[in-house]
Amino acid sequence: MTTSTGTRNVRIVPRTRTERRVARRLALEPGGPPSAQARLTGQAVRALVKGVWSSLPDSADGLLRFQRAAELAAALQAVPRGVSIAQEDLGTCTAEWVRAGAPDERKVFLYLHGGGYFFGSARLYRPSTWRLSASTGRPVLALDYRLAPEHTPSDALDDALAAYDFLLRNGYAPRDIVVGGDSAGGHLTLALLLALKRREIGLPAAALCLSPWVDLLCAADSHRLNARSEAVIPAAKLAWLGRRFCAGKDEDDLLLATRHADLTGLPPLLLVASGSEILRDDTRDLAERARAAGVTTAYQEWDGLMHVFTVFADFVPEGRAAFRHVAEFLRTVES
Repeated sequence: MTTSTGTRNVRIVPRTRTERRVARRLALEPGGPPSAQARLTGQAVRALVKGVWSSLPDSADGLLRFQRAAELAAALQAVPRGVSIAQEDLGTCTAEWVRAGAPDERKVFLYLHGGGYFFGSARLYRPSTWRLSASTGRPVLALDYRLAPEHTPSDALDDALAAYDFLLRNGYAPRDIVVGGDSAGGHLTLALLLALKRREIGLPAAALCLSPWVDLLCAADSHRLNARSEAVIPAAKLAWLGRRFCAGKDEDDLLLATRHADLTGLPPLLLVASGSEILRDDTRDLAERARAAGVTTAYQEWDGLMHVFTVFADFVPEGRAAFRHVAEFLRTVES
């Protein structure tokens, strides 16, 4: 715990059992100090993810090389007993159903993984999706949308629309669907909501955006200010990707519209970011614009954690705690 005296921060070491319990509790809430596990995991991720990504060339070959490394990591992912995985063919892409325990089959969570639109998979994200199912009591449909460099984020949006249509055709009402994603998947979540709104298709009951890459052109100040503290994403690499994806796009294209579109009418949003990541200001700005548009919005900013710390929930206690906050948010908006 810390307190401030003038311009100097003084660290208070918890001494009693009660003080230590409070300190541990604060570490698992937005605004609390990062846990020791989070700091150590952040150091490892900085070397293994940011370091490798930084070393690769800005080219299709560089993207494919990182993609192959991510696929090797995905092969190591496992789920605990009581979690079932079932594959689903959606035509242009696939998805997997993730069920923890005995979820309410009348409801569903459509999850859109992150990875800069060029890596990631439903399998890689199983540590997140099984916890989402367990905490929310819903089956999770985790989408394996098509990836760059062979495909574009526009293809990923088509896949997300197809997945949403699949759920509607299989009996889920919009009020029974929650959509969410992280990083590029957070951007895809927003693009999906705006596409549904344009097409006058019923919107889901709520949406979750974890560290969303709202502006693919990376114009926010935190892309520069947090470039060193960011543990996962090399800022220059993400900016290059954004320019590649947005080349030749009109301002009203859904890939660009997420940064300026009218958000009126969107469902309740839970937005989560870390104060030290480069996408912090993307998330802050989205929260402000959503509230100004009359959208019920909850924004959480966690101190000192890595980008999309929920992905590392096997190692980071704050990542596990975040799923409790997701469940509490959904209970609130459904009540």
